[in-house]
Amino acid sequence: MLPAAARIAHWHAFSSSCRDVPTMHEARVVTVPMAAPEDVSGVAQLLDAGLVEAGEVVALIAQTEGDGHARGYAALALQLLFAERLGLTREAVFERIPMLMIGGTAGLMSPHITLFLKRPGAAMAGGDKRLAIGVASTRALLAEEYGTPVQAQLVAEAVRSAMRDAGITEIDDVACVEMKCPQMTAARAAEAAARGQAPVHPHAGTASAFSRGASALGCAIALGEVPEEAVTQAAIAAGPELFTTRGSASSGNEQVAVRVVVIGNAVGAPGGFRAGRSVMAHQLDLAGARAAFRDAGLRLEEGVVVPADRPRVAAVFVNAGADARPDWEGRRHTLLSDLLAGYSGHVAKAVAHAAIAAIAQETRVLANAGAEHQGAPGSNLVCVIAGPAA
Repeated sequence: MLPAAARIAHWHAFSSSCRDVPTMHEARVVTVPMAAPEDVSGVAQLLDAGLVEAGEVVALIAQTEGDGHARGYAALALQLLFAERLGLTREAVFERIPMLMIGGTAGLMSPHITLFLKRPGAAMAGGDKRLAIGVASTRALLAEEYGTPVQAQLVAEAVRSAMRDAGITEIDDVACVEMKCPQMTAARAAEAAARGQAPVHPHAGTASAFSRGASALGCAIALGEVPEEAVTQAAIAAGPELFTTRGSASSGNEQVAVRVVVIGNAVGAPGGFRAGRSVMAHQLDLAGARAAFRDAGLRLEEGVVVPADRPRVAAVFVNAGADARPDWEGRRHTLLSDLLAGYSGHVAKAVAHAAIAAIAQETRVLANAGAEHQGAPGSNLVCVIAGPAA
């Protein structure tokens, strides 16, 4: 990690680049349940009731059940819904609205869709910093660029662009960066070979892990957590000392670019939502988990969100790292060696989800596994978004 002095210098340099801040927007977040992979009725009901305008939706993230096919089915259903409501083609919707589909549920995880909404609003003078959301995408990557310093640099540029889109001028005001990056496939590897190029690794799964790692390190570069020169090819997916504490990266074969959603808080942002963040140093670090809820302005009693504040829990994200190491604080576990080792990511998500959901008293908590440079090995990254007080 960069020393404090270097981080401060990085923040000042970024702030200087943000003098032309875009029009202030009011940011909101709404989460609805899914009864099946194709179920988008919760979103449709919001649109029909006028509680959400289709044009306000700038991104969404969904926890969907099943494998990649089910995840793709869910994305298709959402694209068709917004194509109808916006009068656009499905392809145009794909380009306009980043849809970060996180497949696979485990334990008590409840499938759901979280919508990120923005509408123009008047800046508020004084007061607390409020929720700000920004989105950006890299250019389309070539298959041989997946998991390389080229990808990391492109992601760093996209994160900075998304911060400007959010109106966030202080890097430390970023609470979470959600990223969906390209996944290596046999067809993409063959395409690279036809150009006389080769992926970073011959195994598609490993190459996809490199893609996630490069995305996370790109986020770390943008946030001043890792120096750009440290992100070499040898370091990607191999240097555990390099990581971001605010970025979560998932890969998907539907993506050819890296889609980025920056969640944070900004001075003068209108609205009553706020994002909080924290790091769980290990899987049972409940104090670390609770810090994110308090940072979002939620009250806790006996370790859980008080009943009066539970309706304010708009969205919760956790990046799970239980399977990033073979032990918990020196106590051996078998996530990587037992019968379900092939599903260690699902088990890691279930472990992290249980801790966070218990605090929120809510099972619609999005958990993502794959800890390549996403927090120190064995840690969890937590982001909580709370709505306005009644």
